Amino acid sequence: MIEGIEIQHIILVSSLMFFIGVYGFMTRKNLITMLMAIELMLNAVNINFVAFNKYLHPENMQGHFYSLFIIAIAAAEAAVAIAIIINLYRNLHSIDVEDVNNMKH
Repeated sequence: MIEGIEIQHIILVSSLMFFIGVYGFMTRKNLITMLMAIELMLNAVNINFVAFNKYLHPENMQGHFYSLFIIAIAAAEAAVAIAIIINLYRNLHSIDVEDVNNMKH
């Protein structure tokens, strides 16, 4: 439960998750790991929505509904991204970002 945890600790964990996701997105060359980094950033945002909802307006459920909306968007984004990655792999036999530039020629 979130009852005994202070909001500073939750924000610290979600900030760490977000910046690990940013680092993973910026440093990786594999499309799958970049997609995982984006999902990590979206989950950090979900934690913030739920935590701020709990501590600022516990009578409302708006943070929870925003989180559910983000989860639905993330699922659709992941499905489209995986379809694109599979198509790239079929054409190039690689999923590195640097090899995607070969599709232009």
